[in-house]
Amino acid sequence: MTDFISSFMEIMMPFLAAFIFAYILEPLTKRLLKAGIPHAIAALISLLIGVLASLIIFMLLLNLINHEVPLIKTQFPIWLKATQEWLEPVLASFNIALDWNMIREHAQSAITSQLSDNANTLVTKSLGTVLKSSGSVLGFFANTVMVLFVLFYLLLEWDAFLRMVSSLIPVRFKQTAFTLIKEVDVLLSQYLRGQILLMLVLACFYSIGLSLIGVQSAIPLGVFTGLVAFIPYVGFLLSFTLSLLATLLQFGPGNALIAVLVLYGVGQFLEGFFLTPQLVGERIGLHPVAVLFALMVFGQMFGFFGILLAFPMSAICLVAIKHLKGRFLSSEWFNSNS
Repeated sequence: MTDFISSFMEIMMPFLAAFIFAYILEPLTKRLLKAGIPHAIAALISLLIGVLASLIIFMLLLNLINHEVPLIKTQFPIWLKATQEWLEPVLASFNIALDWNMIREHAQSAITSQLSDNANTLVTKSLGTVLKSSGSVLGFFANTVMVLFVLFYLLLEWDAFLRMVSSLIPVRFKQTAFTLIKEVDVLLSQYLRGQILLMLVLACFYSIGLSLIGVQSAIPLGVFTGLVAFIPYVGFLLSFTLSLLATLLQFGPGNALIAVLVLYGVGQFLEGFFLTPQLVGERIGLHPVAVLFALMVFGQMFGFFGILLAFPMSAICLVAIKHLKGRFLSSEWFNSNS
């Protein structure tokens, strides 16, 4: 049974991914249609813009890896020496002595085994791991082609697809289904459009802030921070950690590190109290624990695309639960005294 579910998830992943991207890119296709561009060309342009955005994200990650990996290898001995100079007198006061030569050898051996001599080799290994996780190189590219193919036709026939889905809903459930779909569509449309604006604003804010501090990877780090804002909590933690690491590698502990802490603190304050309410609207109402649970569940089920799905799908579940709760509280059984 487990193997069947796993196989079913693998089959569904390309179609699910295509539907996610189609939902995001469909408003762009509609705008191009209003500008007088033929439907097929509008769908193709939207598809190309989506592919270009994905490639930009990948190139940013590649740039970060290329810059940070050599710094880790060169800066680590300096870190270890500074740590020894600070920690050794403290430990000596407690009559604790460490074999720093052995620590240095083990640490450098671990770093050498984990980080290749050049970042390109590391990227190649990482890509190999991703390809293996998808079954095979051929399977990975087959899934990619499948996603692009389905995405193009969804963009081309979005309205027809929705009419087809509508025709499959039993008549007795149509009114309820349309009410729920309308609520979900309004919620997700507000979320997606606002989230894109929020990502752009955050990317500019962090890029400018890190540039003023003097961080060498300021633009890639800032843009990456903005782009991963769509992953609740985890995205910020990842980008924050990378920025701290980059600053520590370049400047060491000091004023620059404090400036980055202040920058991300101010960024979180602005995002939580001003940007998110204004651009995305009031938060959907999910508890942080529920969001993290959704990230784990959907990530386990659908991999990377499951992480993309986690927050929107949680919002859909919330709408359904609120509707069921309203029906239950207004039911005759709930309000009956006997």
